[in-house]
Amino acid sequence: MTELLRTNADPLIARWVDAVAALLRGRSTKAELETDFREFFTALLPLVGNDGRDVNGPELAEIRAQLEEYSRSRVRAGFTPTETASSVFSLKREVFALTENDDDPRLFRQVVEFSGLLDALGLLTFESYARVREEIIREQSEQLLELTTPVVKIWEGVLAVPLVGTLDSARTQVVMEKLLEMLVETGSEHAIIDITGVFAVDTQVAQHLLKTVVAARLMGAECIVSGIRPQIAQTIVALGIEFGDIVTKASLADALRHALRRDGVDVVRREVR
Repeated sequence: MTELLRTNADPLIARWVDAVAALLRGRSTKAELETDFREFFTALLPLVGNDGRDVNGPELAEIRAQLEEYSRSRVRAGFTPTETASSVFSLKREVFALTENDDDPRLFRQVVEFSGLLDALGLLTFESYARVREEIIREQSEQLLELTTPVVKIWEGVLAVPLVGTLDSARTQVVMEKLLEMLVETGSEHAIIDITGVFAVDTQVAQHLLKTVVAARLMGAECIVSGIRPQIAQTIVALGIEFGDIVTKASLADALRHALRRDGVDVVRREVR
């Protein structure tokens, strides 16, 4: 079996590339596929006789690494898991076509074992694809979370955290960490948490806000919650949520004005002639 595959390597790989290229409909060039498949084929030859029952064995380490990298590149290129795994499964058809006219029972057994190995590697590719996609989705979610929770310095000694969307435990943790880091970095004594863009405030959201306020106070900063619209105010009253001695303002401008006054700064409107 090994000698048969090695002797017919070039035409076998060429047919394999053609089959997968047709499946992918031009989304990957034949040159790219041939480069990947030659690496796979070279790693597969020493594995003839392995039936794939133990894909985690040390002898499969090299091809596992290749399939992991192949799956990663396919995820980033937008291929489906079926298209990715089919790249491995397609080799079976070409191997069967190569050996179908040979009636040697020993070769037949080796072909069956090789088929089992390709099945196991195909499933491994599918699993690698799913795992890599989950990693990428998690990374993108974390990056998006960072982008949607900015902490900005709007005045000397005054930070603002404009929140948009839904406030959950994970996002609260990010807000808290970024706010505390900026408080230390800038030495600010006032932090404005603006919830104008928060769709709804319930008991859970209120608890998250209170935790953030307490954390900022422990760092020596006064927190002001702004952006409480009439509908949200009614909801807070109906739910019986108590903000205690936390200063609340209707708008970010009102909160900034309050923080400036606490620092002895008055904003005066100048008449323009």
